[in-house]
Amino acid sequence: MAVPVAFFGLFFAYPVTAIVGRGLKAGGDWQFGRIGDVFARPDILDVLWFTTWQALASTALTLLIALPGAYVFARFDFPGKQLLRAVVTVPFVLPTVVVGTAFLALLGRGGLLDELWGVRLDTTVWAILLAHVFFNYAVVVRTVGGLWSQLDPRQEEAARVLGAGRFAAFRRVTLPALGPAVAAAALMVFLFTFTSFGVVQILGGPAYSTLEVEIYRQTAQLLDLPTAAVLTLVQFAAVGAILAVHAATVRRRERALKLVDPGRTSRRPRGPGQWALLCGVLLTALLLILLPLGVLVERSFDGAAGAGGYGFGYYRALQSAGSGGSSTFLVPPLEAVGNSLRYALVATLIALVVGGLAAAALTRRAGRLVRGFDALLMLPLGVSAVTVGFGFLITLDEPPLDLRTSWILVPLAQALVGVPFVVRTMLPVLRAVDDRLREAAAVLGASPLRAWREVDLPLVRRAVLVAAGFAFAVSLGEFGATVFIARPDNPTLPVAVARLLGRSGELNYGQAMALSTILMLVCAVSLLLLERIRTDRSGEF
Repeated sequence: MAVPVAFFGLFFAYPVTAIVGRGLKAGGDWQFGRIGDVFARPDILDVLWFTTWQALASTALTLLIALPGAYVFARFDFPGKQLLRAVVTVPFVLPTVVVGTAFLALLGRGGLLDELWGVRLDTTVWAILLAHVFFNYAVVVRTVGGLWSQLDPRQEEAARVLGAGRFAAFRRVTLPALGPAVAAAALMVFLFTFTSFGVVQILGGPAYSTLEVEIYRQTAQLLDLPTAAVLTLVQFAAVGAILAVHAATVRRRERALKLVDPGRTSRRPRGPGQWALLCGVLLTALLLILLPLGVLVERSFDGAAGAGGYGFGYYRALQSAGSGGSSTFLVPPLEAVGNSLRYALVATLIALVVGGLAAAALTRRAGRLVRGFDALLMLPLGVSAVTVGFGFLITLDEPPLDLRTSWILVPLAQALVGVPFVVRTMLPVLRAVDDRLREAAAVLGASPLRAWREVDLPLVRRAVLVAAGFAFAVSLGEFGATVFIARPDNPTLPVAVARLLGRSGELNYGQAMALSTILMLVCAVSLLLLERIRTDRSGEF
């Protein structure tokens, strides 16, 4: 456990603590009065209110739309089911910048709705809510549908035999069993939407700001570190509370139920009602997931070959810096592809080492301290990435850790986000390994390292590959911290997309769509490969 503790202490706790301390200290003394000053500002109260209610609305809307999909994947067997499962999961691994760009192409100025009916939803809360549903649809389908598929349907059938109606049997038998999974999914959706950054920044415009966006604005644009520090503490407390409740619901879900093989619970739809439900879920997937991504791809070609034509003009423009007189980049934007791949590979390696050691330690130990460390590993998913990135700049700038000008800074920040996915993927699999196998290896003289190599590794090889795939995908799309620490001559794909969208002109817009399409394809291919190698026990994701 020493390596994971040292990694998180040095590259997470230290930068976050330093940035908060710099904001709340003056002359060496803590100035806690600044907290009251910040909360007395009406604009900050508006940010807190909007952050909370949009997260609640996004969570409710996601549950409303995704729960029928969870039922379809749990109980129905139909051609193309595995492919559809992979398709609906693609948005979850997409960078938020790509999600924002896709919905901008659909709902924004000059987007599909604007061209067809003159309707624009960008800079409205509806664009933000729809993008959040798009992003989190798979969280509900995976979490709730995964448990639903393992519930024995004979329990509900027995209730109906005893006279209960279809709805009464569901309400009294199935719904209580699903409750912990629904709660866990709702909490994760709330967490992701409460800390939303890229989606709100691209689609919300200046009228809407979440805590994460406001922290970025106060830090990068206004240089108001006291306000940013207070907001960071608020977000930290909220995320900690959410993760504590989530951990409790997960433990309840693991202990309360006896599950069956998912292969025994699914069957082909029967009757017009079930076929209508299946068609409705397919239509939802088409409109909610495939349509925004399809429009994104179409806009990456549109207009590149003259009026009404399609071509690769926007893609060709990525090969040169300053295309069309633009000075957005010091290097050709296409170089961001190679930069992102290199950074993501290094971040994946770091995440596998740190996350693998953490998962192994959590498997072999128990107690409150271990549960606390398990929760700590999840904090980077919710704590402000903007704070982490800025904290890197002000803390890792002196020997022996003068990394401010080093390329390794970006993979380190990305690995912080990848480690929780590695732990959550590998931990259930490692816990399923029989301890007697390790004990037998030790009795035969194997060292702990050799026992891990000879016993654990062959059993968890698939989980390692799945963990590596998730870590690679989330590292590739990390934006909040990278936007601070990526050098101008070595931009990553999300940073390059954001810079292009921040400048006016058709060429910049088209190049942003082209880069987003490239990033989407890389993430989608990674996800599809994961679906081929993952097993039903390959963790929570």
